[in-house]
Amino acid sequence: MFSIATWNINSVRLRAGLVERLLRDEAPDVLCLQEIKSPVDKVPLEGFAAAGYRYMVARGQKGYNGVAILSRLPLQDAGDRDYAGLGHARHVAARLENGVTIHNFYVPAGGDIADREQNVKFGQKLDFLTEMRDVFHAERPQKSILVGDLNIAPREDDVWSHKQLLKVVSHTPVEVEHLGAAQDAGGWVDITRQDIPQGQLYSWWSYRARDWDAADRGRRLDHIWATPDISNAGHASRILRPVRGWDQPSDHVPVFASFDL
Repeated sequence: MFSIATWNINSVRLRAGLVERLLRDEAPDVLCLQEIKSPVDKVPLEGFAAAGYRYMVARGQKGYNGVAILSRLPLQDAGDRDYAGLGHARHVAARLENGVTIHNFYVPAGGDIADREQNVKFGQKLDFLTEMRDVFHAERPQKSILVGDLNIAPREDDVWSHKQLLKVVSHTPVEVEHLGAAQDAGGWVDITRQDIPQGQLYSWWSYRARDWDAADRGRRLDHIWATPDISNAGHASRILRPVRGWDQPSDHVPVFASFDL
């Protein structure tokens, strides 16, 4: 059995202390980080290694994007892909010794206007998701886990108000449709919702909210999926809401699952 967590950290150097705290307190076997905003050689590995995380597979860039997989278990680099040809560090894959491949994704946020004609970033987001669909369709993944900040809350109960967010980027029908097509192409199972099928679930609360906890206007943007051949092994899903209240937090919180593999 192993446990995995995904967390958009919004700068791994700025929040290295928070990462170390999570590793000490919760001890996932694998922690996937997005938006590390750092070149790989500047990731503060010493503190992570001291907590027992001696393995890392990452793709980084200065000031933006970046994805990293930290692990207590030996990892092999399994490559990356430049989705939508953006030249961004938004995907990396690693393979565990048990043969499970982990894909760590940071899907573009897509800007503020849900129209690709008026907003280049929204078009880039849709193109990124379309290429995910095409890649999974061309070579259906097996024995794989996909995690990350997918920047879409697909279900009505993944947002605080379905009606009020229908035209807001991250919950628009066109984005949900594109994400669903990518999910279907790989046969991916949403492990979080397999475990917790009912009720509101959020992993992100805006920095703009003065009291995020009281307002509770959240969205579930962070996901853990698995291929059908191992999805039944997934369990123990949870979202660590209290982390949003830590000092100088990310606006995202970690999402966890365990796999009996």
